[in-house]
Amino acid sequence: MSDSSRTYDVLMRTLDDIGERTDTSLRCIEHEPEVWENRMQATCEALSKNGALDNLERRQLEDRMGESLYVRFPVQTRSALTVAHTLMDRNVFTEEELRARMEGVRVKLEEV
Repeated sequence: MSDSSRTYDVLMRTLDDIGERTDTSLRCIEHEPEVWENRMQATCEALSKNGALDNLERRQLEDRMGESLYVRFPVQTRSALTVAHTLMDRNVFTEEELRARMEGVRVKLEEV
């Protein structure tokens, strides 16, 4: 099981985009999921089914990383951060590849 304490700049910089966590209660997770959250859950299920990242392992990593590395991030974003972090630790893709992909998404969103 990955237990990296390494931080990835590409992930930490997303805090500038989404804003630092201000609500420290669990009330912030009691909401109707947004489209991206549902898609993230589907991605996690696919990764688990294909053996890339087991759901239980991901949840345990999310708990640990959410209490340490990603504590300043909103609760809803931690699955995405944990998945990206773990897949980079496992050399599935590099930080540079993720950065380029994220920039491509930003460009598409600005076109809309």
